[in-house]
Amino acid sequence: KNRVVFDFPKTEHFASLFADLKMAIPVIDFSKINGEEREKTLSDIARACEEWGFFQLVNHGIPLELLNKVKKLSSDCYKTEREEAFKTSTPVKLLNELLEQNSGEKIESVDWEDVFTLLDHNQNEWPSNTSGLKEAMLEYRGEVRKLASKMMEVMDENLGLPKGYIKKAFNEGMEEDGEETAFFGTKVSHYPPCPRPELVNGLRAHTDAGGVVLLFQDDEYDGLQVLKDGEWIDVQPVHNAIVINTGDQIEVLSNGRYKSAWHRVLAREEGNRRSIASFYNPSYKAAIGPAAVSEEGSEKKYPKFVFGDYMDVYANQKFMPRFLAVKPL
Repeated sequence: KNRVVFDFPKTEHFASLFADLKMAIPVIDFSKINGEEREKTLSDIARACEEWGFFQLVNHGIPLELLNKVKKLSSDCYKTEREEAFKTSTPVKLLNELLEQNSGEKIESVDWEDVFTLLDHNQNEWPSNTSGLKEAMLEYRGEVRKLASKMMEVMDENLGLPKGYIKKAFNEGMEEDGEETAFFGTKVSHYPPCPRPELVNGLRAHTDAGGVVLLFQDDEYDGLQVLKDGEWIDVQPVHNAIVINTGDQIEVLSNGRYKSAWHRVLAREEGNRRSIASFYNPSYKAAIGPAAVSEEGSEKKYPKFVFGDYMDVYANQKFMPRFLAVKPL
């Protein structure tokens, strides 16, 4: 006698919801890599590398207390050491000039981004007026570097390569004492509020030149997008996740099986978006080419080249098609 009536949304609303779910960046629980679901987790990572070039790791092993500390100190650093300088930066000046001219054109030559880079050899140049930042970043970079090594081993296994193949390829000329020669850097970015975000890029569309990129992005403000099947898809903020994306050298080593995806950052009218990207790249002397992939007789789709030569080309063609002008070995 008593009927319950469900008010379902219209069919087109369902279609929209399912489309959004289908096109969401894969989120993978990395803690399952050592459990009963290991094979499924390996498969999920392989599929994400092949179809997206982007995925997000949760339960990745980096202590949450450390992540929270890095969030706070990075934001504090921008407020106390960077914000005032950004107000008189080139992007701000160019946008103000454009608004005065009222031309409506978009600025394509700069990005609405504040950046500082953390490298092992230049620690004396790291921001120094934010108490605890250096110590937290040193600890964080150590954790991220370990995660990069684990991720490269997963890729080795999924590609049918010997364990340690990718890391060894990136560390050509490794010292006898085991000290790595691969480049490991961290780029700390903030994308401040922009009064006219439609007139400027947060960060222009590009691929990453190197190997494995591990991004600790803002989990409140979005803006990062990846290009898939001709459509720009949001890399949705996931609390305390690490976003993994494969760079150009992983695409080459995998002979195109894994994708180095084009991605960009949109400028925002509100919110100060934080982004901490760490790059595990080959040494500049490393010779990179397609590995001996499992498919016998498969044609090598990429030349073999020295990574330093590739970077000379990339520096001038970052926002253009890749692999066109690098000198092959």
